[in-house]
Amino acid sequence: MISFAMKTLLYSSPKMDFSTNEIAEYNKLISKVYEGQLFPKDLSFPKYRFLQYISLHGDFIFHGSNNLDIDIFKPQEQTLFNGKKTKAVFASSEPIWSMFYAVLDRSKLVGSIRNGCLVYKNKKYHYYSLNKSTMEKDPWTSGKLYILPKNVFKLADNNNIHFDEWISHDFVKPINHLEIHPDDFYFKNRVSTHKKHESNVKTWLLYKYRTLKVKKGKNIN
Repeated sequence: MISFAMKTLLYSSPKMDFSTNEIAEYNKLISKVYEGQLFPKDLSFPKYRFLQYISLHGDFIFHGSNNLDIDIFKPQEQTLFNGKKTKAVFASSEPIWSMFYAVLDRSKLVGSIRNGCLVYKNKKYHYYSLNKSTMEKDPWTSGKLYILPKNVFKLADNNNIHFDEWISHDFVKPINHLEIHPDDFYFKNRVSTHKKHESNVKTWLLYKYRTLKVKKGKNIN
């Protein structure tokens, strides 16, 4: 029942089969990750595919940001998705969710951001929604996806259904980074809009329906 609801209301992380050529290229790039070498500007395959591969085959975790010059991450006072306060560095093992924060231009934000990557039975489900006023400003920019060592993080919540949110209470030095552009974000065309005083529940219930209607040229409130 829960799985059916998640699939109905949210988007699943893309299922991927990797070709022999992809695997060969990605394994070479993983060596570059560990060695701190710069990535080539153009990969042979979409960046999200490479990032999904290394999330499965390396000890990495991800943090997306508009800030292009982060040498070390410092713990900051923030609120977890479960509402608890903490002082930590935040990251996710789901690179696509982290890419959203790399390409969203925070200087153009009006009102709230509603987004997340929920995990249930080892499957991941996404939603992304912005205020209409924000969407009208074309709130996309280029940023960086920072690749961090997973072994210094812990999952923030171990409940049966939880956000893919990881935290570290220590300073964290990135292993490497990758430049991310708006079109690299897999769910860019599946970002919905919500009203200013709309409840979170309504946003979740209408999220996927709204994105499907937008594709057909309709605006659903």
